[in-house]
Amino acid sequence: MSADHGHDGGPGGHGPELVHDGPGYFDQVAGSWDDDPAKVERARVVAEQIVAELGRSADTRLFEYGAGTGLVAEHLQHHVGALTLADNSVGMRDAMAAKVADGRLPGGTRIWDLDLATQAVPAGERFDLAVTVQVLHHVPDLDPVLAGFAALLEPGGQLCIVDLELEDGTFHGDGFGGHHGFRREQLGEQLEAAGFAGVTFQHAYDLEKNGHAYPLFLAIATR
Repeated sequence: MSADHGHDGGPGGHGPELVHDGPGYFDQVAGSWDDDPAKVERARVVAEQIVAELGRSADTRLFEYGAGTGLVAEHLQHHVGALTLADNSVGMRDAMAAKVADGRLPGGTRIWDLDLATQAVPAGERFDLAVTVQVLHHVPDLDPVLAGFAALLEPGGQLCIVDLELEDGTFHGDGFGGHHGFRREQLGEQLEAAGFAGVTFQHAYDLEKNGHAYPLFLAIATR
């Protein structure tokens, strides 16, 4: 599941296919995804905010869900250790593989085809930090995905979610099958039910679309 980084909205993944974009949308746009300076800038700002809040460690095992072309990971790579990037769009995974090949992403980066809404967590895999950017509003049922994050994180590991504040439905328009953003309190309760604690929220970014600013939040939760 690729992140909705701004084709009409974010940096990094979603479920199998995005309703509003139709089958294969992200496969089709992956090759030109990074050509939009706004997407690149958002990824940089979001990554810098995560680093500012959590610091850096070469021992941190990072898992990014819905990593898209790896824009956020490009900006996080010098602040963490091993990278595992998941996206269920073959086009996006190919774009990430190209970045590994040409050195924009580290040579040891693992690229997974994984949809936590429908697939089990890979056995024996554990991480210290999980990041997902503008992905979860595309997931109709969040509970299995949040449970997947909890299962993948070590005790004390942290989850960073960047996504839309609750909006009026104009971000995606008619026919969208996901969430029109999130109420912070409700998402916090869902995170706690999934096994997370110490959930905090802060403003992350204002995404401009059709002359309107849609605010994004950064939520940080501890396993």
